[in-house]
Amino acid sequence: MILKELSAMYKQEQDTVKPKLGMWLFLFTELLLFGGLFILYAAYWRRYPLEFHQASRELSVISGSVNTIILLTSSLAVALAVMAMEQMQKKKCLLYLAATVALAAFFLINKYFEWSAKFSHAIYPNSPELLARGHGENIFFVLYFFLTGLHGLHVIVG
Repeated sequence: MILKELSAMYKQEQDTVKPKLGMWLFLFTELLLFGGLFILYAAYWRRYPLEFHQASRELSVISGSVNTIILLTSSLAVALAVMAMEQMQKKKCLLYLAATVALAAFFLINKYFEWSAKFSHAIYPNSPELLARGHGENIFFVLYFFLTGLHGLHVIVG
C-alpha cells in the first residue's frame, strides 16, 4: 500500500518536473541563440561604429517603439492567460490568448510595412544602394533583417 502511494506521488511529481525541465531547456536555447546574435551585433557595432550609427538612422523610431509596446503588451497578455488558466478561468484565459494573437498580428503587420519601406528604398542586404555605402552599413542591415526576421518567425510559431 505504501509502495503504491509512493509510486503515485513519484509519478505525479515527474508529471510536473518534465514539462518544467523542457521549458527551462527551451529558454536556455533561446538565450544561447539570441545572446549569441546580440554578441555578434555588438562585435560588428564596435568594428563599424560610424557605419552602424549612420545605418540606424534609416530605421523608424516610431515603428520600433510601437513594436516594443506591442511585444511587451503581448508578453503581459500571455502571463495573464497563464494566471487565468491556473485559476481555472477559461473565458479570461481565452480572451488573453486572443489578445496575444491579435498583438502578434499587429507586430507582423507593422514589421511588413517597415520592411516594405526598406525594400522600396533599395535598403536590403547586398543591394546596389547598400554596397555603394560601404561594408559596415551592409552588415548592419544583414543583422537587422536576420534578427527581426528570426523574431518574426518566433512570433508566428508562438
